[in-house]
Amino acid sequence: MTKPPLTLYLAAPRGFCAGVDRAIKIVEMALQKWGAPVYVRHEIVHNKFVVDGLRAKGAVFVEELDECPDDRPVIFSAHGVPKSVPAAAAAREMIYVDATCPLVSKVHIEAQRHAEAGLQMIMIGHKGHPETVGTMGQLPEGEVLLVETVDDVAGVQVRDPKKLAFVTQTTLSVDDTRDIVAALQDRFPAIVGPHKEDICYATTNRQEAVKTVAPRSDALLVVGAPNSSNSRRLVEVASKAGCTYAQLVQRATDIDWRALEGISSIAITAGASAPEVLVNEVIDAFRDRYDVTVETVETATENVEFKVPRILRVPA
Repeated sequence: MTKPPLTLYLAAPRGFCAGVDRAIKIVEMALQKWGAPVYVRHEIVHNKFVVDGLRAKGAVFVEELDECPDDRPVIFSAHGVPKSVPAAAAAREMIYVDATCPLVSKVHIEAQRHAEAGLQMIMIGHKGHPETVGTMGQLPEGEVLLVETVDDVAGVQVRDPKKLAFVTQTTLSVDDTRDIVAALQDRFPAIVGPHKEDICYATTNRQEAVKTVAPRSDALLVVGAPNSSNSRRLVEVASKAGCTYAQLVQRATDIDWRALEGISSIAITAGASAPEVLVNEVIDAFRDRYDVTVETVETATENVEFKVPRILRVPA
């Protein structure tokens, strides 16, 4: 039986960003340096395949620091942690390695700088997301107020409307954040923003690639985890860009083939914490069912690399 033809648009950039690459490398290097087990507070990155792979090598994932023994190294996830966490690790004389993405650390430094200048912070982010918890935890309770939507801006109660600054979670939708920033500036004209956009280059690049491929595709699949903020934003961006069917899939086994009946083109991308092996798995699943022509659509080139912490670069 002849397979139906399918044009597969492969969005680029996609998948791992420099911060995720660095975080995974940190866990692997820690295992090499200190042996197993190495403890990791929270998922190092939001991807089950990656986490399971590191667990098989000897990483133990926990939710809180009090689940870790004093005599084994602990790694803090790429999303960042409140200041209280490294302080507690230091008090227990633990070896700890901070895998916080440098672009998230930049937001932490920004928040600290604004606080030292006497400004109260407003954070644009998702409640309960580890990155938001980590950034808000850089300052004392009440110093960082969270807004998630344009509607939240109207209800936020501030100490002094003339002494405010804002920061954003790095993995948000560029377009949605723009609207919230506009609402903040409208209500608080004196509010101070970051010198440079907090939303990271990788998030922006992946969203721009999706905006390019979505309008020309009958459907779009984002390879990523359901708890990955940047992956979920890619689905939203695709829908807003005119793609009638946009879905998040963790693996090829999650593809809803009935929903894709009759398509002649599909776009595929991956969230910043999804490895390329899972993208290839999805492409192979389409090759099994269709006569696939792959077309890569590249909208930016990435060559960013972040150094691992010094503690991993010196011998044990």
